[in-house]
Amino acid sequence: MSSLLQGKTALVLGIANKWSIAYAIAEAFRREGATVILTYQGERLQRSLEDIGQTLGAAKVFQCDVSKDDDLANLVNTLGPEFPKIDIVVHSIAFANGEDLSRPFVQTSRDGFKLALEVSAWSLVGVANAVRPLMTDGGSIMTLTYLGAQRVLENYNVMGVAKAALESATRYLAGDLGAANIRVNAISAGPIKTAAARGIKDFSKILDAVAAKAPLRRNCTTAEVADTAVFLASDLGRGVTGNTIFVDAGYQIMGL
Repeated sequence: MSSLLQGKTALVLGIANKWSIAYAIAEAFRREGATVILTYQGERLQRSLEDIGQTLGAAKVFQCDVSKDDDLANLVNTLGPEFPKIDIVVHSIAFANGEDLSRPFVQTSRDGFKLALEVSAWSLVGVANAVRPLMTDGGSIMTLTYLGAQRVLENYNVMGVAKAALESATRYLAGDLGAANIRVNAISAGPIKTAAARGIKDFSKILDAVAAKAPLRRNCTTAEVADTAVFLASDLGRGVTGNTIFVDAGYQIMGL
């Protein structure tokens, strides 16, 4: 352990299971000496997240549904007594209705569009606003995005638009929070086999296509994304804000 995050406290929102990117990030943070706090959404996920928290050695695991204003408003009250200073926030939250992902974007429903944008993009704004009173010594906020925010990718549909809004929100938040020495960035990971990715039709074909065409001739790994998150969270990334950093074996540079 190089202890890059020793003495720092990290709030990680959105771990789904031990195969998720957010899990790998939390694991890397612990490896580097950070105190890690986890959240879960609803009682259905409570047991599994408590088990994950125990495995990771998390200091606290609690419920936070970012779609509920009360949960966001209570973040400071929930964390403040035990953790008066938060240094790192990881936002790994996204959702869209399955029917809106499976049909052409032009057929996206009004309610489905609003849901995808609220959960996948606005939630970063809500979390940043709720947590910033505890980021008294500055810090790093990061979120997870995907190439579908910048290019039309088959079967990504409304989630691509939501991720585009998320990347724009990252830049505006960086502009707002920079004076408080809070950095805000997005990591654009390549396709990785996660539970969320299984909701994308023909995902295995995407993996094969990227591995064949990416400069490194392979797909990226959760460990590579997690190490990039460590860089952004640590003092090594102290001059980086408002950026979308690609961790995708170079696939985003390729043309036809």
